[in-house]
Amino acid sequence: MAYAGNQNVEFVRTGYGKNAVKVMFIRRHGSHHYIIELKADVEITLKSRKDYLTGDNSEIIPTDTIKNTVHALAKIKGVNTIEQLSLDLCHHFLTSFNHVLRAKVYMEEAPWRRLEKNGVGHAHAFIYSPEACRFCDVEQNLSGIPVVHSGVKDMKVLKTTQSGFEGFFRDRFTTLQETKDRVFCTTVYSRWRYNKVQDVDFDAAWRCVRDTLIEKFAGPYDRGQYSPSVQKTLYETQVLVLERIPEVDEIEIVMPNQHYFTIDMTKMGLNNKEEVFLPLDNPSGNITGTVGRKQRARL
Repeated sequence: MAYAGNQNVEFVRTGYGKNAVKVMFIRRHGSHHYIIELKADVEITLKSRKDYLTGDNSEIIPTDTIKNTVHALAKIKGVNTIEQLSLDLCHHFLTSFNHVLRAKVYMEEAPWRRLEKNGVGHAHAFIYSPEACRFCDVEQNLSGIPVVHSGVKDMKVLKTTQSGFEGFFRDRFTTLQETKDRVFCTTVYSRWRYNKVQDVDFDAAWRCVRDTLIEKFAGPYDRGQYSPSVQKTLYETQVLVLERIPEVDEIEIVMPNQHYFTIDMTKMGLNNKEEVFLPLDNPSGNITGTVGRKQRARL
């Protein structure tokens, strides 16, 4: 049966689901326990739009069912990585129902870290350590291949030297002074796309990207590494990630330049020798870039 809608408009995209579904999963190996806590947003798109056009709810899978499915698959499949559970959820909704057209899952992992003392990890105790937030998103169409992205966000890093900004373009509104030495602070966001979904060590890939971000930002621990611009640091990080992880085809990085300015204390009769700074929340520069592998020409 056809459903006539307003002839002056058309659907661009539809979807519904459940957001902020939380799960804690404990894997026990004797007295040694492993945990993963996650928060999931799940969205599905149905083939029919009669729910929008006529209010017919007969094909709607309730969002409460979607929430229960997240919990149930965590039990049935287990939770090894947030990427794998997201793939399992997409597969479930596309194969268990014949009227689901698309499934999309976004997940964040809570940053629990095992307690350690003298290099020895505790058997079952953890500390919440929000140095960086791990996330992923998976989208799959009916009869299609899932597209998997992983990412890191809210990773705030700072170095007190080995950063400068010189030789930039000037016009009549430019007041910024050139500098060979400045505080460099940023809160990193990065998201990368995999070229396969089978036989990928998602944990190792995520750690490699995080460690590469830190390595290129900080440089060698005894002397650091000079950054002439946020752009160059960002690009060099992306190139190194693609060299190190063949399963990654494309990576986006966003690095806002969060400023720390030297406070002028001359009116107080003080000589501030780059010791006291004013942290500025805004405005901040925002530098972004996406780099992908070149497509090889087909012979």
